[in-house]
Amino acid sequence: MVQELLTALALAGTTGVVYAAAAARVVKQFERGVVLRFGRLRGAVRGPGFTMVIPGIDRMHKVNMQIVTMPVPAQDGITRDNVTVRVDAVIYFKVVDPVDAIIRVQDYRFAVSQMAQTSLRSILGKSDLDELLSNREKLNQGLELMMDSPAVEWGVTIDRVEIKDVSLPESMKRSMARQAEADRERRARIINADAELQASKKLAEAAMVMSDEPAALQLRLLQTVVAVAAEKNSTLVLPFPVELLRFLERATPAQPIPRGNGPTALSGPTRTTSPKGAGQAPGSGRLADGR
Repeated sequence: MVQELLTALALAGTTGVVYAAAAARVVKQFERGVVLRFGRLRGAVRGPGFTMVIPGIDRMHKVNMQIVTMPVPAQDGITRDNVTVRVDAVIYFKVVDPVDAIIRVQDYRFAVSQMAQTSLRSILGKSDLDELLSNREKLNQGLELMMDSPAVEWGVTIDRVEIKDVSLPESMKRSMARQAEADRERRARIINADAELQASKKLAEAAMVMSDEPAALQLRLLQTVVAVAAEKNSTLVLPFPVELLRFLERATPAQPIPRGNGPTALSGPTRTTSPKGAGQAPGSGRLADGR
C-alpha cells in the first residue's frame, strides 16, 4: 500500500514537472507575449519575465518591440520628367501594438516590406530627377507619410525612411556631366567678358589722358620696351613712331646747299653727237669733257 502510494506520488510529481516545463514561458525585456486560447485572444499582453500557459490549449506569440532596420530592394522607376532611375532605401519601424501586429496582419514584416517597395515606386513617379538628387529630405518625409497611414492599422509605426542610392543610366550621367561643363564654361566666359569690359573702360580713360599729353604715349612705349627686354630669349623689333620723326624733322634746322665757282664736273665722260651738216661726216663724233 505504501509502495503504491509512493509510486503514485512519484508519478504525480513527474507529471507536474513535465507540465510545468511545458507550460513555462520566458518573455524577454524587449518582447511582449500574445496568448491565444483555442484561437481566441486570451487576457492581456504578457510582459517581460516568467509566465505560464496551458500546454496544448494556449499558444503564445512573442513580438519583438525593438526598432527594426529593413532594407528596401532597389526599385526601377520612371520619374515625372521621363528619366529611368534605380533607387533603393532603408526603413526603420517598430511595433507599438503587439495584438494588432499578430491579429490584423499575417506577417507584419513582409507587409511593411511590400508597402515600402510600392510607396517607393509611387514617389518616384511623382518626383523630378532634380528633386530626387537634391531634395531627398522632402522625399523621405513623403515616403514616411505614405507608409505610416496603413502601418498604424497593423500596430506598426514608421520611425524613419531614408533613400540610400540613386542609380542613373550612363547616358544620363554623360549628359549631366556635359551640362555641368557647359554651365562652368558659360560662367567663365561671362567673367572674362566682364573683365574685358572693365579693361576697355580703363583703356579708354588712359587713351583720353594720352591724347592730352603726347609725351605719355612715348613713356608708355619705353615702359613696354623695358618689360619686353627683361626676357632674354625675346627678339625686340622697335618701330619709330611717326610723331617722333616729325618732331625730329621740326627740331632739325634746314642745311643750305653749297655753290661752287665753276660748273661741276661730271663723274664720267659722255658722248655727244654733232648734228648733220656741220662739216663732219655722218656718224662721226667727239668726246666732251662735260663742259
